[in-house]
Amino acid sequence: MPDSATPAPASSTPPSPSAAPASRAQRLSRFVSRDTTGGLLLLGATVLALVIANSPAGSFYAQVRDTTFGPEALHLHLSVGTWAADGLLAIFFFVVGLELKQEFVAGSLRDPRVATLPIAAAVGGVALPALIFTAINIGAGPDALQGWAIPAATDIAFAVAVVAVVGKRLPPALRTFLLTLAVVDDLIAITIIAIFYTAGIAVVPLLLALLPLAAFAVLVRRGVRSWWLLIPLGVVAWALVHASGIHATIAGVALGLLVPAIATRRAGVTHVDADGHEERHALTHHFAERWSPISSGVAVPIFAFFSAGVSVGGFSGLTESLGDSVAIGIVVALVVGKSVGITGASLLVTRLPGIKLDPSLRWPDVVGLSLVAGIGFTVSLLVGELAYGTGSEQDDVVKVGVLVGSLISAVLGGVVLSARGRWHERHRTEQGVTAP
Repeated sequence: MPDSATPAPASSTPPSPSAAPASRAQRLSRFVSRDTTGGLLLLGATVLALVIANSPAGSFYAQVRDTTFGPEALHLHLSVGTWAADGLLAIFFFVVGLELKQEFVAGSLRDPRVATLPIAAAVGGVALPALIFTAINIGAGPDALQGWAIPAATDIAFAVAVVAVVGKRLPPALRTFLLTLAVVDDLIAITIIAIFYTAGIAVVPLLLALLPLAAFAVLVRRGVRSWWLLIPLGVVAWALVHASGIHATIAGVALGLLVPAIATRRAGVTHVDADGHEERHALTHHFAERWSPISSGVAVPIFAFFSAGVSVGGFSGLTESLGDSVAIGIVVALVVGKSVGITGASLLVTRLPGIKLDPSLRWPDVVGLSLVAGIGFTVSLLVGELAYGTGSEQDDVVKVGVLVGSLISAVLGGVVLSARGRWHERHRTEQGVTAP
């Protein structure tokens, strides 16, 4: 999942001589929260799923994924794959909600002049891929067109991991640009899922969901952090939203948006860093710090494992899947649509007065970033399942298209950003500037 945007500390005090060293659990949490670790776990789960699905154990994999359990009376008798998509991804979207709240209240999206460029880039990176997919599938019938939003999303976990691996010599502003773009991209994707991929709404469960959401909001605004109070309220809200017909991950976003993003005496958490400094953080930071490792280390990899396992039937089967207009639309939209949409929208908006690219960046950097943003994966797979149905023949085609398109985007973006990193290193050397 996306890296959590951390707010600036509201207050600090001199170092405490008795600052406690990080525990083993804290060190593990920080390790899992790293960009590269989350990306590698996601990649590992994906590769493992593909290997198993195309091995003699493929039928057992499908049987486990399709096994159902849960209370039927609560509309929660779901398959393992659906529990992963609807349940575990709610944690992922909860972290997304925290990031959205933090960015809009206290982060880079608070200043319209700073936010305009990445917002425009995100819109271009959503609109053009959707248009390209539609244009390629316009003659394939209305069923094929249901997947128009599949290539619209950026998988921030993979994208940031690629930047972390190949872009160590790139300006920090590039990573900030990518994170901000991805936050807006996530918001657009969430809106699309809520509006276009909700078949029907049961009003009573939806109205009842407001009660645990309201209770959750009151408690967090009072600074309550007790898991035995907040988690049950979140689970009840999730179950009611699921019963209403709206995709249950929307409940995760709503819960994240309710958390205060400004540190106050009541709704704030005091931390002691490794140097002994005491800092007061907002609850959005506190919850993101607690839940990001679970999201990137557990929820997203398990979802990927049960979603990415597609039996391609060897080289001939892969070729056949890639010949489908849906797969072609996804690949072209992710690789070409994302890069052209993000770069083109960025170029256009910088023509407006007061809107300009960060001085440390050059336009080839934006091209490399826009290619990396073509890694769709997590949300793209989710939208594919919503569009065509989990386990359907078209769903398998979607998985092939998303995997191939994301792989091409990752390789091209990695090559460009690696070259740009070397350019920036030479430029800093010539200027006599120490790397940040």
